[in-house]
Amino acid sequence: MNNSGCRIGRRVLNLQARGLALRAGALVPAFALASVAMTAFPGFDSARAESMSGALVRAYGGNPDLNQQRAGVRAQDEGVPRAASAYRPTVSATGQYGFSYLNSREPGSALGISGGFGYKAATDEGVLGITATETIFNGNRNFNSVRQAETNVLGARETLRNTEQNVLQNGATAYMDVLRDTAILDLRKNNIIVLEEQLRQTRDRFNVGEVTRTDVAQAASSLASARSDYFTAQANLETSIANYHQVIGVDPAHLEPARSVESLLPYTLGQAISVAIAQHPEVQAALHQVDAAELQVKLVEGELMPTVSVVGQVAQNYNYSGETGFRLFNGTILGEVSVPIYTGGEVDAHVRQEKELLAQAELQADLQRTEVRASVVSNWGLLDTAKAVIVSDQAAVKAAEIALEGVREEARVGQRTTLDVLNAQQTLLNARVSLVSAQRDRVVASYATLAAVGELSADTLGLDVVRYDPTVHFDQVKDKWIGLRTPDGR
Repeated sequence: MNNSGCRIGRRVLNLQARGLALRAGALVPAFALASVAMTAFPGFDSARAESMSGALVRAYGGNPDLNQQRAGVRAQDEGVPRAASAYRPTVSATGQYGFSYLNSREPGSALGISGGFGYKAATDEGVLGITATETIFNGNRNFNSVRQAETNVLGARETLRNTEQNVLQNGATAYMDVLRDTAILDLRKNNIIVLEEQLRQTRDRFNVGEVTRTDVAQAASSLASARSDYFTAQANLETSIANYHQVIGVDPAHLEPARSVESLLPYTLGQAISVAIAQHPEVQAALHQVDAAELQVKLVEGELMPTVSVVGQVAQNYNYSGETGFRLFNGTILGEVSVPIYTGGEVDAHVRQEKELLAQAELQADLQRTEVRASVVSNWGLLDTAKAVIVSDQAAVKAAEIALEGVREEARVGQRTTLDVLNAQQTLLNARVSLVSAQRDRVVASYATLAAVGELSADTLGLDVVRYDPTVHFDQVKDKWIGLRTPDGR
């Protein structure tokens, strides 16, 4: 192998040493590939082999996007006890302490007696008091506020479910991208080996006068292009590995073959559309937004209604009015009623604004249904296309293999040129690359279609994970009256 070939070999070994080489042949059972799997190297631990399920388990448990969304749901849970706190009394204590100095002097009497009467005092005054307020009625704002908080929690859970779908879909896509790009890298490497041999044979034939210098140049040009394609495939693989690490959390080591999940899909496109419109998390989240907007209208309308509350207060005064030892205890309980008469039109405008936002939320829900429907139809079509392309590409690979063998035989007896052989070799390579891509597309499209239907989840896939249950944290905090410690319901 020449110097360029040596450099290629070193880069392949670098990839393998870094754990980037995978079971490329698993993707394309229709033909043999020169495997760059790590099993070919001493010291490889077969226990590190990763399946699609194993990779998605890693993503489900450790993906940062999914974990931050779970934290967001837990934060949304706290909106319910915050809203419910309006039902409970508020109690505050006050205290005052200070120094009081009194200097009083009266003038002499009308009898002409000189001098007068004076009084001086210095005391430490103090006041301790407690005030309790309980709202009895405020236009049902407390009730609607709690309902709105609960609706927001349900909406946040649907957003979490959609994030889980996206993470699992991205994980499956990253997994298949690594398999595809590794297989293509293998094909490019094999092509270089074949073309190097083709160039050597062409030069030998040129030396004995069987071919011209043009044939040698054509073979050399094809080899140079093949090396360029190899380095491009190598860069694509490294990009796919980086994406894999981003979603899954670790570098791929030894990926096993992956299967399509078409068996989990509805039988027909019509059924898939019906299921998606009924249960897709984006549709459900939009419907919860409609409910929250409707409750917001009622909340603002409640500002136009009377507010009834009870206020109780007790206070103990020490050294009252600067007189040492003088104590005064005061206790009151009052009923308060506040009736808004005119607010300058601010509340009226606010109500109208919230009604428009409600109409917007309803339109957004309709838009979400149409987008989900379009996504189902699109991904269903991509899945059908990928299956059809696989059949065509398999036939193309078989035909190209037969054609290449025939062209080579004809070239040996002088009926074909070197260019004919190179073109046949390139046609076979392109067919194999297309087949690898189509096999990847079928698996990815099946996961994308399942996500579009709204059923891509750890439960549906049967992943061996500890299922994250958002209701655990909600049940821990919904009735809390006091406490700063964050519950462990994660």
